[in-house]
Amino acid sequence: MAAMRRGPARTPPREPFLHIPVPWVFVLGYVIGYGLQAVVPVQPTSSSVSNLLSIAGTILFLVGAGLAGWAWLLFRQAKTTAVPDEVSRVLVTHGPYRVTRNPMYVGLTIAYLGEAGALVQLWPVLVLPFVLAYVNWFVIPVEEASLKRIEGYGEYSARVHRWL
Repeated sequence: MAAMRRGPARTPPREPFLHIPVPWVFVLGYVIGYGLQAVVPVQPTSSSVSNLLSIAGTILFLVGAGLAGWAWLLFRQAKTTAVPDEVSRVLVTHGPYRVTRNPMYVGLTIAYLGEAGALVQLWPVLVLPFVLAYVNWFVIPVEEASLKRIEGYGEYSARVHRWL
């Protein structure tokens, strides 16, 4: 007799790339930008501008990491999944989820921009729109298709924006 597989049910992924955890998509995008920065360096000419960018970037990074971490902790407390192709058990609508349906992605975006500022790098910022397009057009639709099965999601999604 075959062993039963335990764990969350999965929806069929739209793309094979959905097997890459979303935080790693942001990391990969940043690494590509970092490589472009190494090949074609773009730096401010003023050290005061560099210092200001570095300080502001550090603050942004901490804010973004804090937001993403808070959202992730709320998922852990609700005992639901943060994996895009796994079916969520419950709908989390409190905390930062009152303002955005995707506070983890908003937090990762803010942290990404913060990292670029802290390291005073332009190229990762220029790569970011491609990362966001991928998340917005490939990852989030799969998540939302799964969430439509949860009672109250239609009303929640009509009330709360996808991003901000």
